[in-house]
Amino acid sequence: MAAKLKKGDTVIVLTGKDKGKKGEITTVMPKDNKAVVDGVNVAIRHTKQSAASQGGRIAKAMPIDLSNLSLIDANGKATRVGFRMDGDKKVRFAKTTGEAI
Repeated sequence: MAAKLKKGDTVIVLTGKDKGKKGEITTVMPKDNKAVVDGVNVAIRHTKQSAASQGGRIAKAMPIDLSNLSLIDANGKATRVGFRMDGDKKVRFAKTTGEAI
């Protein structure tokens, strides 16, 4: 099945503690039905110092379920994603405006 949300998409969070926050998808995990969005669902991880990195409390974006995310269209509103054929290519489009993504 084709992915409705992809890496690089700007999304808004629909539910949870980060409701209303916007961010860009950095990683998508289709097997787990989750995505990592920068600045959203941030947790503090305590790490030990190593030769490569400084230790301490490091903020890390944790995965969030795809059902809690919605794509932002050209108007800046949340939209659902649909698929249609443009010629012989399958393209994603925003259901609110109808324009291709």
